[in-house]
Amino acid sequence: MKLFLIFGVINGFLAVALGAFGTHGLEGKISEKALSTWEKAVNYQMFHTMALLVTGLLASRFQAASLSTAGWLFFVGIALFSGSLYVYATTSVKFFAMVTPLGGLAFLAGWIVLGYAAIKLI
Repeated sequence: MKLFLIFGVINGFLAVALGAFGTHGLEGKISEKALSTWEKAVNYQMFHTMALLVTGLLASRFQAASLSTAGWLFFVGIALFSGSLYVYATTSVKFFAMVTPLGGLAFLAGWIVLGYAAIKLI
């Protein structure tokens, strides 16, 4: 499915850009703890960008609903996990930190579904 490849490319670009922004644009403007939170968001976004790309490549070869499900779970996980951490790091609004675990659950589910698809298809 080309959509997950496109999502992967966009998220890879954003992860690099947001990582650079955190290092060069936020240093000295937010606390060290907030900067560490930002870096965690960047790392998880990049890790799961790779998962999106792998899912997209597998989906281009195999037709399986489970691959689509895994791709969407990774995408939603990036939005909820990394997105909430980016906002939390810059605003310190606790609500956003409470959203983060939902993204983590989406990541975990994505890995389980991707594993299931790989075992079933390969």
